[in-house]
Amino acid sequence: MPHDHAALLKHIKADMPTDELLQDLGDLFKIFGDTTRIKIMYALYENEMCVCAIADLLNMTQSAISHQLKVLKAANLVESRRDGKTIYYRLADEHVKSIIAQGYEHITEK
Repeated sequence: MPHDHAALLKHIKADMPTDELLQDLGDLFKIFGDTTRIKIMYALYENEMCVCAIADLLNMTQSAISHQLKVLKAANLVESRRDGKTIYYRLADEHVKSIIAQGYEHITEK
């Protein structure tokens, strides 16, 4: 005898975000799917850094780092501030730190 899951589906459908919001969420996770961007965000986890420092840390060109920072900034994952000619980058807020920390905790738990 088949079971009836109509009530469950009704409840889930009522709480389901719009397709547009789910698309935005998928796009956010795509940004986290790039190892270089994850390395940059991990580097910025504790301290703000300039492009040249990130490039030195990751052994990459400043151009490559700048490109990835542009993607991260467009997604509101990093912010920047100017000090003279130098631009410093940092994680945008505690939500970004939380996503990184929870993801790291998940992959390292036993």
